Amino acid sequence: MPARSNWAPTSTGSTAAAMRTEPDFVALDPIGDHRIIIHLSPTTRTICLETGDKFLRQAGDINVIPSGAVGGFVAETPYQSLQIRLAPGMLDHAASKSRQLASARLAHHHMLRNDRIVLLGQALESDVKAGSPSGPLFAENVGMALAVELLNLANDPLDKAVRLSNSQLQRVLAYIDANLDQPLTIDILCREAGVSSSHLRTWFKAATEVTIHRYILRRRLEHARQLLLQGDRKLSDIALEAGFSHQSHLAKWMRREFGRSPGELRRSKN
Repeated sequence: MPARSNWAPTSTGSTAAAMRTEPDFVALDPIGDHRIIIHLSPTTRTICLETGDKFLRQAGDINVIPSGAVGGFVAETPYQSLQIRLAPGMLDHAASKSRQLASARLAHHHMLRNDRIVLLGQALESDVKAGSPSGPLFAENVGMALAVELLNLANDPLDKAVRLSNSQLQRVLAYIDANLDQPLTIDILCREAGVSSSHLRTWFKAATEVTIHRYILRRRLEHARQLLLQGDRKLSDIALEAGFSHQSHLAKWMRREFGRSPGELRRSKN
């Protein structure tokens, strides 16, 4: 694995390191610590070795790999990440203080967004790079704060943990709006979201309360209606620009969804 890192253990059982990895298989063997991996680079396309799912990672995306679990992926381009190792005992201690379930419940998490974890990781890394001038107490406090965040993840209901993040959803919605005149397939949108097709279908509907197909159809019809009301362009041109194969296809769906034909909608502006 062509990667470079500079692990610096603290006295509290946590470590932090910035790592740069070239495009290649990145296999993460099981270890005794929990691992938090914070992506630092702009858009990076990766493929999970465990599931085969494709992910589009953005700066700030977080993966959590529990103690004893394996992980890994293939990156298409060089990237940087901040990797943090946390001893399970810290999570157990946080659980006992808050009278919650122990850290054994911690599971894999992919593409999380958590600003507090990012800030805590950066603080720990800065302290380690500076030679831990604040002493072990600072690292212990940061490690315990991270343990609390992981504990919250461990005790989240599954339906809250398994979903599209806001950034993933916004990337998909923005891509749809920018490409209404182009073929929009599940595979294309999966690459934008960085999830598998089955996950995208399920999580998109959970987030928007409509299927992807229905959402795209509504956006295309709304775009076509705006074009109709803006001028006197040919209906055939409007149909193509809105992503419909031909004018009759547009007319069919407008009558079904709006109850009026394109001509009737256009006349309604007067």
